[in-house]
Amino acid sequence: MMDKITAFIRKHQTVVLLAVPLVLAGVLISMFGSRLLLDIYTYFCVSLGMVYGLQVFMGNSGILSWTHVGFVGIGAYVTGILVTPPMVKEMGVPNMYPALVDLSLPVVPSILIGALVAAAIAALIGYPLMRLNDFASVITLFATLIVIHVVMTQWDNVTNGPRTFFGLPQWTTWGIALGGALLMLLVAYWFRESGLGLKLRATRDDRYAAAAIGIDMVLTRYLGFVLSALMAGFVGGLWALYITSFSPKSFYMAEMFLLLSMLVIGGSGSVSGATVGAVVVTIAREGLRQVEATINNAHVLSFEVFGLTELVMAVLMVMVLIWRPSGVVGGQELRLPRFGKKKDVPAEVDGLAA
Repeated sequence: MMDKITAFIRKHQTVVLLAVPLVLAGVLISMFGSRLLLDIYTYFCVSLGMVYGLQVFMGNSGILSWTHVGFVGIGAYVTGILVTPPMVKEMGVPNMYPALVDLSLPVVPSILIGALVAAAIAALIGYPLMRLNDFASVITLFATLIVIHVVMTQWDNVTNGPRTFFGLPQWTTWGIALGGALLMLLVAYWFRESGLGLKLRATRDDRYAAAAIGIDMVLTRYLGFVLSALMAGFVGGLWALYITSFSPKSFYMAEMFLLLSMLVIGGSGSVSGATVGAVVVTIAREGLRQVEATINNAHVLSFEVFGLTELVMAVLMVMVLIWRPSGVVGGQELRLPRFGKKKDVPAEVDGLAA
């Protein structure tokens, strides 16, 4: 039994190597860190869950999924509508449909329903999009994000239009955010190691060879796209119950650029790359914010500095794409080095290999 457990852990050691530092960091920060540091860690865990969902489709298919942050927004709005008290919805969204005003559910079912609604919308629009080639699919996915954003901005009977949707309870703690990130980690790693994930990577590397061995490229992409949207909607609910107030601009270009920078810098081809990229970008982003605030408060320059964080992150992404296109991790999963004496290879096998 111990041999089986050891073999199982050795086979899936990537999950352990990624999960243990996340848990230890959360415990240490909650015990010895400041409130600001704990808030940064909580937001990092939520963002990490979003990046895992993006990696499931984009990392395995090679298609830039612009709509991912839109599905995060769908999950956030559905969760917000279901958990916000009716009295608060009447005050905050005066034009909301009466049926939605009276609708009220517990937190956990609301998050799950938000994830299912995001997946259902992805299932409704995804199949024709997956039939397109790489360049056309990227353009249409970008156009789909614009459509989602316009609907969120104009449908004031549901989303309160471009104004802020508020009144959600702050339910997501650092422990819940960590649990959500670990759950998304398990799903992303399972998908990458599954037969479906392998087929999706085959369509990414050579679609014609994949079709020659019987892989249905459209169906494989479609299933990965729907799973990615399901994960995005789930994390969107956790995000909404942490921020408690948001508007449609929270699910548009700025947030999508942040998620893309995390995945590209770390390496989109692996779950480990998504994790490393999220860590690097979060540390760099918070450090640059502090530098920007220090410069402005000290009045070092005759003008105030704005956009330094976004500028440096864009330059960092360009540098990574030029010198290491596969990211910091290089598309590989983190594993422990193997020690020990190499087994002897029979002479006839060695000669055959040569």
